[in-house]
Amino acid sequence: MKKLAIAIPASVVSDTPHLREKTSKVGLIGRAAAIFRVEEIIIYPDNPHGNQAGETSLITTLLSYIETPQYLRKRLFKLEPQLQYAGILPPLRTPHHPLGKSSRDLKVGEYREGVVLSRTNDDALIEIGVEKPAITKNAKLPIGKRVTVNIVSVGEHLETRLANRTEVSTYWGYKVTAENRSFGQMLKARSFDLTIATSKYGLPFAQAVHKIAGRWEQAKNVLVAFGAPTAGLNEIAAREGSSLDDLVDFVINTIPWQGTETVRTEEALIASLATLNASLPDDVKLK
Repeated sequence: MKKLAIAIPASVVSDTPHLREKTSKVGLIGRAAAIFRVEEIIIYPDNPHGNQAGETSLITTLLSYIETPQYLRKRLFKLEPQLQYAGILPPLRTPHHPLGKSSRDLKVGEYREGVVLSRTNDDALIEIGVEKPAITKNAKLPIGKRVTVNIVSVGEHLETRLANRTEVSTYWGYKVTAENRSFGQMLKARSFDLTIATSKYGLPFAQAVHKIAGRWEQAKNVLVAFGAPTAGLNEIAAREGSSLDDLVDFVINTIPWQGTETVRTEEALIASLATLNASLPDDVKLK
């Protein structure tokens, strides 16, 4: 199964001064990632001379909050200033965010996200978003741990088994990775089969689509990277003493006739992922 990751800079929210607007921007990024079935969002530091820990923490917290099913949020997130405007975040409405709240709606074989409430001997009681907890036998899990489970029985007692997210056939959300390494160091350390950088100085996508499609078909791990509000990926790479062309497989421009001087990161994200989704042949799209 092909996995798609995106890389966004920690300074993606630096051009919006108020927490409410920052929250809204991150919400758009989370929605775009879910729409196009992104499985990992990587936040990389893009300012080598500044401390971006606060920005990275805010983006990580908000993206993780959006990805978490609503019935688990109160158990997994404390009240903190970063979530002051969490109420304006859009719902993902992905398969792992079910709307049903009754155990009568559950079906054997269904997957759910849950959190461990307590343990009884070797069994665990898990909150899965219905009126009673589910039992997972022989599961020595720490209380408070988020898990993916598969429904085994829906009788008087709800029984589940631990499941790996990779066994779920439908899109099951994204994970968030906060990188300490620079953009170039991250690329060298990670094992991506195909890396695509977006830039207004890149090759127009229409001229590269056939080459990208050939690589996309063979790749299992794909990364699409985006620049910052005040510095594109070419400049970010240059700050590290590298050339963007040497770091990635393709540098493409997905908005070759842009009518504005700049394109915001969240705008480039939607435009680029939509272009990839619509332009690649059906048999090489994400599966």
